[in-house]
Amino acid sequence: MLLKDRIAIVHGAGGFVGGAVARAFAEEGARLFLTGRREGRLAAVAEEIGRLGGPEPGIARLDVTDPEEVGRHADSVVSAAGRVDIVFNAVSYGDVQGAPLERMPFDRFAAPVTTALAAQFHPVRAAARHMAERGSGVVLTVVGHGPPSPELGGTRVAWETVEAMYRQWACELGSRGVRVAWLRTGGFAESVAGADAYGEDLKVIVEGREVPLSSRSDEATTERELDELARSTVLGALPTLADAGHAAVFLASDRARHVSGAALNLTAGAVID
Repeated sequence: MLLKDRIAIVHGAGGFVGGAVARAFAEEGARLFLTGRREGRLAAVAEEIGRLGGPEPGIARLDVTDPEEVGRHADSVVSAAGRVDIVFNAVSYGDVQGAPLERMPFDRFAAPVTTALAAQFHPVRAAARHMAERGSGVVLTVVGHGPPSPELGGTRVAWETVEAMYRQWACELGSRGVRVAWLRTGGFAESVAGADAYGEDLKVIVEGREVPLSSRSDEATTERELDELARSTVLGALPTLADAGHAAVFLASDRARHVSGAALNLTAGAVID
């Protein structure tokens, strides 16, 4: 097992990617501590992981933009498990899409960037204190990636901001034994198909009003979008959530011990490095 006896925190574990990464970590032997905004979703992921036969994950409802909450949670994990080896952050940023920038109020444009800064900075800092003291650890996240396109609001700006932040963390933590890396994705098949549930709290601007996000009205629409996205890749298929989990396991493991300050491209060739 690649992560046997590793202690891992997964933030946003109730979502598509966070849940997939948590399951993959558990399958490779990690002991898990899951956080998110909805305890019901966390409990469902924890129950599924429990059926794999490993240690029952700890779960906590957590606002990752609150430094005090995040700090207390990291301290509690170290108290319970003795250390923290891995942190994976899969939280979403509440971005607003579906309108051109000239029609989008600045606060709506800036909101995902501001949220991303807090949601990523505080968990890294809280865990890094413990990791750097021990001289080892891995900090990971996932960001969207692809060519610029209209009506994304501040979404892409948030992605680029997160990458810049993680490069800085890699630079500062590397000499203290802590690796920092991230996954880039153009979308996973299951999360695209389930985007209504994934973005249930998101809204778009229509005729000057915010309305709930609802980009898909039926299965045929979803299938067309999936086909279009698949054709945009050189491999002709979108990666799956299982692929996300496998990639995260690799980055978290000693097989990637010399990987830091870098992205793993999971766009299936939609973006060629």
